[in-house]
Amino acid sequence: MNKKIAIPMENGKLCAHFGHCEYFAIVNVENNRITGIQEKTPPEHEPGLYPRWIAAQGVTDVIAGGMGQKAIDLFNQQKINAFVGGPVQEAKEIVEAFLADNLTLKANYCNHDDDHEGGCKH
Repeated sequence: MNKKIAIPMENGKLCAHFGHCEYFAIVNVENNRITGIQEKTPPEHEPGLYPRWIAAQGVTDVIAGGMGQKAIDLFNQQKINAFVGGPVQEAKEIVEAFLADNLTLKANYCNHDDDHEGGCKH
């Protein structure tokens, strides 16, 4: 099974809020093995933009610390699985645990609603 997994990163580890990350680690997976990791800098954050941008990268799955329900819905509309509550670890560690069906997901770090303004306070 081939996958392309996007993980929002900050200082080499998962960023708690995907909309505020420095870059995305795009992890290529073939036959359940990591075959490469690329760092891609996203465009400036605007609501609804990242799901489209990530879909254009050919991503199949996103693992994040937290994101709003609207973002999760937008990823799902792009046929991208969104997993939230990921651990603050390096991308390779996260994907290896994910592939081994051993990734522990905690609560969504950011639970935005329609009235949310500004960034999350982490």
